[in-house]
Amino acid sequence: MTNKWKATWSAVSVMSLALAGALVSSQAIAATKMTGNSTPLTIERIHASPALAGASPRGLKLSPDGSRVTYLASREDNQYLFDLWQMDIKTSKRSILLNADDLASGELSDEEKARRERQRIYGQGIMEYFWADNSQALLIPAAGKLYYFTLADNKTVELDTGEGFATDARLSPKGNFVSFVREQNIFVLALETSKLIQLTFDGKGPIKNGMAEFVAQEEMGRMTGYWWSPDETSIAFTRIDESGVELVTRNEIYADGIKLTEQRYPYAGKTNVEIELGVITLAKEGKEQQVSWIDLGKEKDIYLPRVKWLPDSKHLSFQWQSRDQQSLDLRIADLTSNNKTKTIVAERSEAWVNLNDDLQFLKQQKSFIWASERDGFNHLYLFDLSGKVLQQLTQGDWTVDALELVDEKGGWVYFSGRKDTVVERHLYRVPLAGGEIEKLSSRSGMHSAVFANNKPVYIDYFNSLSQPPQVSLHDENGQRLAWVEQNEVNSSHPLYDFAGLWKMPEFGELKAEDGQALQYRLFKPVPFDDSKKYPVVVRVYGGPHAQLVVNSWSEADYFTQYLLQQGFAVFQLDNRGSAHRGTKFEYVIYQNMGDAEVEDQKVGVDYLRSLPFVDGDNIGIYGHSYGGYMALMAQFKAPDYFKAAISGAPVTDWRLYDTHYTERYMGHPEKNKKGYDAASVLPYVKNYQSGLMMYHGMADDNVLFENSTRVYKALQDEGKLFQMMDYPGSKHSMRGEKVRNHLYKSLAAFLENELK
Repeated sequence: MTNKWKATWSAVSVMSLALAGALVSSQAIAATKMTGNSTPLTIERIHASPALAGASPRGLKLSPDGSRVTYLASREDNQYLFDLWQMDIKTSKRSILLNADDLASGELSDEEKARRERQRIYGQGIMEYFWADNSQALLIPAAGKLYYFTLADNKTVELDTGEGFATDARLSPKGNFVSFVREQNIFVLALETSKLIQLTFDGKGPIKNGMAEFVAQEEMGRMTGYWWSPDETSIAFTRIDESGVELVTRNEIYADGIKLTEQRYPYAGKTNVEIELGVITLAKEGKEQQVSWIDLGKEKDIYLPRVKWLPDSKHLSFQWQSRDQQSLDLRIADLTSNNKTKTIVAERSEAWVNLNDDLQFLKQQKSFIWASERDGFNHLYLFDLSGKVLQQLTQGDWTVDALELVDEKGGWVYFSGRKDTVVERHLYRVPLAGGEIEKLSSRSGMHSAVFANNKPVYIDYFNSLSQPPQVSLHDENGQRLAWVEQNEVNSSHPLYDFAGLWKMPEFGELKAEDGQALQYRLFKPVPFDDSKKYPVVVRVYGGPHAQLVVNSWSEADYFTQYLLQQGFAVFQLDNRGSAHRGTKFEYVIYQNMGDAEVEDQKVGVDYLRSLPFVDGDNIGIYGHSYGGYMALMAQFKAPDYFKAAISGAPVTDWRLYDTHYTERYMGHPEKNKKGYDAASVLPYVKNYQSGLMMYHGMADDNVLFENSTRVYKALQDEGKLFQMMDYPGSKHSMRGEKVRNHLYKSLAAFLENELK
């Protein structure tokens, strides 16, 4: 090991471990240390039931009338099996509303499996549900069947949806219909008459109606391809033609055989789907359904990331995005005037325009709220329908996370954001007419709000490093009305036996080479002796749209706590390119991925080596997905910084990843060949010395297994020794208790062998 890091460190400006001003301090977090027994954590217990986080509801909703909270809760003996529960707001009484055992179970369709993988949903039983507008009934999809549950008689009825698997089901806005997609076509079931109506008929092969294409699901966060009009008279839908997308035959390797799977995968630089946007009007009895098509323009190689009806059901908005993602238009089609289309807002960037869901058309005035990064940070703006900015509602060197609710009657706009600190998310409100911002949440940590449809009453889903998720009900001023799930870590909580050894991190700031601030958090070993020197594991993601350095509860931190108890320190740093820091911070990686990110992680290692308790010769790096890519790039490009690396399911050549994600950050391969070559792992394989472990799911349909096999072959050709651990049948998320137990035991054994 050379002394190069010492010279580098002397040029790096380091700020105090206690973040200045609005940032959360390490002392403040440490003060909230949990109490409990001091039983050492095991890998088996991390993944066993009941969940260490305790009662952690998901799928939180308020009934439209605001009378009850509903949520999905897992069972104590199986944390992956969910039932539907309720809490009566007046009495605060909680009870099971629907037992998953009363519904169908069975094998999911391939389409539904893929959809859940894109949603990162894993589990059994009830996974989603929808309230009727009258608050008297719910729709529950289960294993391709649809169930209608009425509260008055506590009765569940299976709906007759015909033969085949029903997916992407939902209730119409007024609750008179149930819609779903089956065999690539859209169907509607009239609840009063039980009449089933097929709306589209040409869906087959590469033609899909009402379905989101791969990149829409995986990269745009659009999981559907159809949208009801508010008055229930029409449905807007996409028709996609995948015939031009490369058909890939993948070998999904399972323990008991190999499944040949054909998948249309849009590699970077290759052909995307052709997409059309239509509106189908539900005909009266005896008449045919009528379809009209929206003119999307002459350019066909485009994306359609968002579609949203205006309140009058006569105008349809859609977001048009150029292939290079440097242009994003909000366009509105007038359905009463031959679908005449007008561009209302045009966002432009020399790098890329980020997508969001922050568009809300108002009902009491002809205007809308739209989020934009035009001043370098994501903020909310009030526009009129001609596209004129009436008011910038938020501003400053901080970001809005999401528009949560527009209360037109009360004159408030509710949003979540990072106004007070980048490492926490809080709930705020600002007058619709513009004015001072009020902070509604108070506890340090991460707040996610779920509002009632028509009232500024909300559920607060809160968590922090020292508090597993809690759920509470609040009024419009942020005052807590009741606990839905307090989830207190007491003697009966699953975490209690281990809480005495749970370690809080120290937060701090370093500076990148361009002077921008880099947030980090450092976990010290348990127990800690400042006279000893400890090996360090750098846990990394490093990619866009993600943030690790937060005051948040995360299941990913269970393995961190395990490592601390094995005598490792764990360090995390959000390098440039990561989220919630504004466009200047993000755009550094444009057309040059794997460069600034690695340089920033090196700054982190330089800092670690300045600490008296760190063994600077024994620092490893571990990450999954983009983090797996980062682990490879860091070790191959900076072998004197990282003695060991664990790379999970990595992208290794960006030409092997999909169009929408890759071209957003790297541009088109034909226009940026040099950048793609430099961002690939493969040119740096020759620099590898020793201490590498790679793993990958052998049925991964997101980051294809080929990404890893190419590196395996390159390392073997170079005569380099390394370890690999591949998992038959596993997808990108590496789900399953047995898989994860084996995986994390393998990771722990590797780190123990390489760094101690």
